[in-house]
Amino acid sequence: MTQPLTGKQILIVEDEPVFRSLLDSWLTSLGADTQLAQDGIEALEKLAGLTPDLLICDIEMPRMNGLKLVEHIRNEGNQTPVLVISGTGNMSDIAKALRLGVQDVLLKPVKDFNRLRETVFACLYPAMFNSRVEEEDQLFQDWDALVANPSAAAKLLQQLQPPVQQVMSHCRINYRQLVAADEPGLVLDIAPLSDQDLAFYCLDVTRASDNGVLAALLLRALFNGLLQEQLSRQRQRLPELGNLLKQVNQLLRQANLPGQFPLLVGYYHSGLKNLILVSAGLNATLNTGDHQIQLSNGVPLGTLGNTYLNQISQHSESWQCQIWGSGGRLRLMLSAE
Repeated sequence: MTQPLTGKQILIVEDEPVFRSLLDSWLTSLGADTQLAQDGIEALEKLAGLTPDLLICDIEMPRMNGLKLVEHIRNEGNQTPVLVISGTGNMSDIAKALRLGVQDVLLKPVKDFNRLRETVFACLYPAMFNSRVEEEDQLFQDWDALVANPSAAAKLLQQLQPPVQQVMSHCRINYRQLVAADEPGLVLDIAPLSDQDLAFYCLDVTRASDNGVLAALLLRALFNGLLQEQLSRQRQRLPELGNLLKQVNQLLRQANLPGQFPLLVGYYHSGLKNLILVSAGLNATLNTGDHQIQLSNGVPLGTLGNTYLNQISQHSESWQCQIWGSGGRLRLMLSAE
């Protein structure tokens, strides 16, 4: 009988020797060629001479943890499928892993090896397995608990806010926000896609109340994967953000989150110095020093079955973007290094 993983190379990154050996034996029995690493540093050394079909890693490891490892390889443009298997109970770690574009997250202890087998196959053969909707249903292990506990969802969203100053993708970024006290208001997320490009979005959660917070958590987990998917479909580097917003609009409906969701999405390439902004319900003004451009708000997501967007594209080494809606006002500043 043909072993289903014959010809597949899998890198296991796990600091716990018993579980590492268990995974190694199990995957080898299915025909896989396995390589082992004890932490992120050793994994990077292996990856210097290895192009695996799948990387399986823990989150909590010495020297370099799993989140740092995945962030590093994604910033290098490495899109190897990643399956995280971790004992963490920290939902923010799981959300960050998903935002970095991992294919799935399983929690230890792994008791159901049929589920593990299906998950490994889905990572290696995505076209043959779960639809995106089914994958979204497993995004958060306790999504139902978040739906039932709005205060816990709002607290998690607050924990995931990005730092006000950071450097990523050869860009210096900072932002200032003016919102009502103790209100989520405008939710910002910024994430690197590679060492030269990044993406961000701003979502006004006030119009949809508790559903706005849930929509922000869903978007935060899915955004990177959706954008990477858009980029992979195109030969040119610049994504079709309009198509991205249409996908988000559809996902909100599939997740049964009614309401209005004003959203602005941006993409910047530090090499090309090109910025794209698309708005569905938020006002924005872009200032590049030489030009000031007004982006009208358009129609919020969730309002209609279709999306009605406004988009601008501008070439600039540094810029400021003022964004405002009923949830407050935000100023995002970027300078390419």
